[in-house]
Amino acid sequence: MTLTAPETNRELRLTIVVNGRPAPQGSKAYKGHRTNAATGRRTAVLVEQSKRVKPWRALVTAATVNAITNSGSLHTPLDGPLEAEIVFTVRKPASAPKRRRTWPNTRDSGDIDKLLRSTFDGIADGRGVVDDSRIIRVTATKAFPGEHPEALDQPGAIIRLYTLPGDPR
Repeated sequence: MTLTAPETNRELRLTIVVNGRPAPQGSKAYKGHRTNAATGRRTAVLVEQSKRVKPWRALVTAATVNAITNSGSLHTPLDGPLEAEIVFTVRKPASAPKRRRTWPNTRDSGDIDKLLRSTFDGIADGRGVVDDSRIIRVTATKAFPGEHPEALDQPGAIIRLYTLPGDPR
């Protein structure tokens, strides 16, 4: 198998800046069963465990709509093969060292795959992309404020969406 370098002729189509605390999406809590009145089938009731997911997704959705409105050129959701670059800025714990570089590798900073899940859903809800399945390549970074060149000065995220040339099929 031969691996090739990432596309260099990608085109930046949308930059989204979200201010607020990133929240991971993924873990569900079992809350019992319910019976569907129409079909009579019993199904499990699962709810999102994190109470921060809905507010984060709403912030991403609003920031996406705002970015589209301010772009002046994007009128329809992005489609085709897409690439996303995301820098999540997460809260630095008070107990973390102040004078040296530290890494957001604790539970409090969230699993990066679950942060992506909630963020991609918010982008799709804001009609930035037709469907988040169109994103075929991702570069994601978690950083504390001031400890990465693209980290915000407060919790949030910088999201860049690129179109890739053609369909590689």
